[in-house]
Amino acid sequence: MPARRAIGHSLIAPSVFSLDPMRHAVLAARRPRGHNSIAADALPLHLRLRASGLPRMDTSRQQSVLVTGASGFIGVHLVRALVARGRPVFCLVRPTSHAKELLAAGAELVIGDVNDRAGISRAIALSNARVVFHLAGLVRALSPGDFMRVNAEGVEAVAAACTEQAERPVLLLVSSLAAAGPSAAAPKMESDPPLPVSDYGRSKLAGEQAAARHAGALPITIVRPCVVFGAGDRGMYEVFNAVARSGIHVVHGHGDSRISLIAVADLVECIVLAAENGERLGPDGAGRGIYFVGAEDLSHVELGIAIARALEKRQPRIVRFPGGLLRVAGLCGDVAARIRRHPGWVNSDKISELLAGSWTCSSAKARRQLGWSPAASLADRLRETAQWYLDARWLQQPPSPQSVRS
Repeated sequence: MPARRAIGHSLIAPSVFSLDPMRHAVLAARRPRGHNSIAADALPLHLRLRASGLPRMDTSRQQSVLVTGASGFIGVHLVRALVARGRPVFCLVRPTSHAKELLAAGAELVIGDVNDRAGISRAIALSNARVVFHLAGLVRALSPGDFMRVNAEGVEAVAAACTEQAERPVLLLVSSLAAAGPSAAAPKMESDPPLPVSDYGRSKLAGEQAAARHAGALPITIVRPCVVFGAGDRGMYEVFNAVARSGIHVVHGHGDSRISLIAVADLVECIVLAAENGERLGPDGAGRGIYFVGAEDLSHVELGIAIARALEKRQPRIVRFPGGLLRVAGLCGDVAARIRRHPGWVNSDKISELLAGSWTCSSAKARRQLGWSPAASLADRLRETAQWYLDARWLQQPPSPQSVRS
């Protein structure tokens, strides 16, 4: 089974208090110390609501938002960016989520599950969110059904919960270039028909389609990132680590397939702009309400060279793997995952994407309509990421395993 969130938790476990637990927790958090009260920081993690996290907080100056998938790589960066803008931020998290960074950033926590429509609806009402940023999703799974349950049915639950609100919020859905499929001679554009090649990509497209079914009743915008990297990313870490430790960069075939890349700091800026000023999904389709986000394109060989420069290392030795060998590695990864009952990064689904050709996209629409552009060059962003890995000592000691939920 995939690493999953606990099912059945909506907001707060009802067994904690005999009366309304959310009201009890909020009132306890507001009482001054020394009055037989429970201090906010003494509450259990799933009840830790600061005094600013009231069910109907004043949003006259800054409207509150709700973020799903907030404890993931992109989610943490988004939460920090929103808090820095003065937004009251609520995060829908699982009981097992690592939420220390979210609390440190100043966000409020609400226990919930993206497949629990009623719980999500209560979370939106509690936070009085005017924007819901939906980032939660599976990036690895043991079966196509697992992908669909979270990446498609989860979007349906969130969108339906949004439509139930008296004042319906904007829904910003973070999807993936995988939903559109690989690019051919030219980078993918929003008007191109989607042709996903993996179970993951098909589930992300199904999530977009689930959102589109609510477009007549709800303002919805979809952002499709390409390859995302930056501080805290464990995916690109493996590439940096290979170059840093052994001077080797592995590619498939000739390594001339191209990929679009975006630093997480630049991505979250585009996500916020799309929520604030982006066009919304319309019944006509044709890419309306969808934005690709990419900074620069590199071949797989060029990426290895760029990472070596960022690390101030000599040019790496390029090791070329044939497609057949990679497919065998993917099948071996599938078998190992089933034995462990936990999905790994090397699997047939990811290999299908890797061997599908180039994965590039055009961000011209986001630049034109949103006024967005990366705040730094790709080379600078890679150097920033390399420095973060060095400062965090990830290149000396591997980080702990990453959750498969984002």
